[in-house]
Amino acid sequence: MGIGGSDMYRQQILDHYKNPRNYGEIEDPTFTHIGENPMCGDEIRMDVVLDENEETIEQVAFQGDGCAISQASASMLSQELAGMAVEDLEAMDRDDITEMLGVDISPMRVKCAVLAEKVAQDGAEIYFGEKDIDRTTTEDDD
Repeated sequence: MGIGGSDMYRQQILDHYKNPRNYGEIEDPTFTHIGENPMCGDEIRMDVVLDENEETIEQVAFQGDGCAISQASASMLSQELAGMAVEDLEAMDRDDITEMLGVDISPMRVKCAVLAEKVAQDGAEIYFGEKDIDRTTTEDDD
């Protein structure tokens, strides 16, 4: 799987992979965005609902296909994002994701781990007019 760390965290990742939280779609999201990690074949779609002031994330759902790391990361992130300020989402980085996962991620798997974070961040940036892309990719993310 390309991860190291305590058995407890590995079990947590497997649990999120086998029993993803917030998996599905939201009927009327504020924004939806899709991204992929072409190296591994991971794909994630995130639906996000913002509060009426567009400052706080109220609800997140995701759908996707891919390796255990990408799917578990999306599941765990979907729980973390609910109630988070949009500016805190925008400030997240790969260290936040590896800390959330609780394991050391091999360099080959970092792109799998950060895909959901990048999809959520790019989706917000597109929604607020700060970025103009159709799809997120981790291909050039080093």
